[in-house]
Amino acid sequence: MTNVRLIDGIFKESQDKGKEFLITLDVDRLIAPCFEAVSQSPKKPRYGGWESTGIAGHSIGHWLSAAATMYAVAEDTVLLQKLEYAVDELAHVQSLDSDGYVSGFPRTCFDKVFTGDFEVENFGLAGGWVPWYSIHKIYAGLIDVYTLTGNKKALEVVTKLADWAKKGTDNLTDEQFQRMLICEHGGMNEALADLYTITDNQDYLELAIRFCHNSILDPLAKGMDELEGKHANTQIPKVIGAAKLFEITGNEDYKNMAVFFWNEVTKNRTYIIGGNSIGEHFGPINKETLGITTNETCNTYNMLKLTEFLYKWSHQAQYFDYYERALYNHILASQDPDSGMKTYFVSTQPGHFKVYCSHDDSFWCCTGTGMENPARYTRNIYYRENDQLYVNLYIASELVMEDKKVKIKQITDFPRSSKVKILVEESEAEFLKVHIRIPNWVSGQVKAVINGKETYAASEEGYLTIARNWNSGDTIEFELPMSLHSYTAKDNPTKVGIMYGPVVLAGALGRQNFPESDILDDHLKLNNHPLIDVPTLVADKNNLEQWIKPVEGSPLTFETIEVGQPGNVKVSLIPFYELHHQRYTLYWNLMEQKEYETFVDQEKEDFEKMRAVTVDVVQPGEQQPEIEHGIKSKNSTTGYFNVVQKPWRDSRGEGYFSYDMAVEPDKQMYLLVTYYGRDNTLYLDGNKWERDFEILIDSNVIAHQQLNGKLSDSLIDVCYEIPTSLTNKKEKVEVKFSSTEGKAAGGVYGVRIINSPIV
Repeated sequence: MTNVRLIDGIFKESQDKGKEFLITLDVDRLIAPCFEAVSQSPKKPRYGGWESTGIAGHSIGHWLSAAATMYAVAEDTVLLQKLEYAVDELAHVQSLDSDGYVSGFPRTCFDKVFTGDFEVENFGLAGGWVPWYSIHKIYAGLIDVYTLTGNKKALEVVTKLADWAKKGTDNLTDEQFQRMLICEHGGMNEALADLYTITDNQDYLELAIRFCHNSILDPLAKGMDELEGKHANTQIPKVIGAAKLFEITGNEDYKNMAVFFWNEVTKNRTYIIGGNSIGEHFGPINKETLGITTNETCNTYNMLKLTEFLYKWSHQAQYFDYYERALYNHILASQDPDSGMKTYFVSTQPGHFKVYCSHDDSFWCCTGTGMENPARYTRNIYYRENDQLYVNLYIASELVMEDKKVKIKQITDFPRSSKVKILVEESEAEFLKVHIRIPNWVSGQVKAVINGKETYAASEEGYLTIARNWNSGDTIEFELPMSLHSYTAKDNPTKVGIMYGPVVLAGALGRQNFPESDILDDHLKLNNHPLIDVPTLVADKNNLEQWIKPVEGSPLTFETIEVGQPGNVKVSLIPFYELHHQRYTLYWNLMEQKEYETFVDQEKEDFEKMRAVTVDVVQPGEQQPEIEHGIKSKNSTTGYFNVVQKPWRDSRGEGYFSYDMAVEPDKQMYLLVTYYGRDNTLYLDGNKWERDFEILIDSNVIAHQQLNGKLSDSLIDVCYEIPTSLTNKKEKVEVKFSSTEGKAAGGVYGVRIINSPIV
């Protein structure tokens, strides 16, 4: 990576904007919560959004990784100075703790964990919000600073932090350790494995192995897909760490985990743009449910990291077919080219739009990985193994191979142009076997011409290979023929996307009823913003060129003939990575005339009916909706029921769970709660809980609910009227589900405030 430079083009433009964003961030504000965690006054106030919560400090870790990586590829001295200052400040904070702890929140939760007596759930550990996940970013950031800039103090800080973790977790039995790992913990196994490779300290390798979550990884090693209902980005870093441990230990189980997981996610659970998840979770295999909270950007950042490992082990072109699709259509598309702000989710809901973070008051997980992405564009353009050089991505760039005294330049405006030229700028008869990837989307034979004379056309295993001694001035020129082609959703043959080569073409739908701003502190704020009608395309899926035409003078821009219904409208199609600040669709209802005449989009009608009356909604068991709605709980449990493909939450015994939810003041409000119709008395581990509970609004009981299992074998909605006296002059209320000894509240599969009754 450090010997590759971008020259120009769309990735260079995005890299420059990403660097600008990193420089604008104030290190003192990013480190402020670290000072507060050790009861010291920070030099400046902390940032808002997630940095004002219990996950604080994760952003300085991401920034360290992003700034170090950006410095390695752009050599900006301002970034280096800021990095050195950041490390000095973290070292100072660390010196105030006798055990070497440094993070953005107090160590109280960890001290509790290290006793072995702690509460844990998917996103909570001993009263902390994903503490290992958050501190992992600081581990990774310090390791990147040392590795990429040579800052020895960064290594000193992170080794002290690792020693603190080793000392504390040594108190835990293996059972206690595995129980701790129920809570999201980021890539702690990867970070500690990295630290082992740097220091050769066996303690760090042992701890990395202990940080492998057996209940997730063991089934993967056996080829068992138990991913449905799992929080997606909790799992991907675990697998990346396993891949790293395979390279260190040679244990084939780790390799099997990674290969099986990659195949299951990329082939069975991935959307058109290369992203995955809905509501942050994996759904059933071959289910491509559309929605606003799809394609969490962190997930794709991590899937690209995992892909690197698999490619290293087996140079299969399929890995870069996926990598390219995700890089162009999700990662590149996730940064606003004007402001540099980043996306959290990338909506697949037809007629929706992208939502970006604000500069000072967001700092979501995807803001963090979004900082890192533009600095990572140079990765994997080329892959070298001794005298084998693989050209995997078509991005204008320079490569320097210092040991061979070879400098190569890739000259291209791909994908705006199909032409690529490889120029050997410096070389003295150096032997290289050059492998040019033949993408799976090419629409004709790829021929490479050497120095305008010799032609190579044969390809094997996804590559065209040319082996020879290279001299300064030698060239390889070739074209990658592109054409329009369709993408069909895994679960519906009429749900279709349009692509040109590797590029997803989005329907550009304008700014009708667009929000005042799509740059927000709260990425969930516009989830219920009104949609628009998206045309159905009545045309032949197998003959796209008949009804989709290129717009002259505008590369990668297309327009349909009058196939949009109703109304015989034309539709504009542009690369999704170029589409910002307007509505769009990635998936169309595409069908023949006969099918259209009887077509009813029942899913859309039901969706619109519910949105029209919704004031606020929470999905129990999903991290972000619950956190953003101020989840409070006691003796509460979450899970996922694959029969209805939904997560749930309940409380058992003396317990409760509650959410802060918006209401419309001085209007009649209703509470719509979703249950499973067959839920009845719960028997578990020798205990019995009747599903008999109270529902409260601001501590006032509005309903007493019993679930006796006598309803349908599906999800059901129960509507409760909220007395207007409880919403009078209020914008928010607390919705609480409360159980008593021997009773259980829930499972609750959905909570919604509505302004019109639904029976």
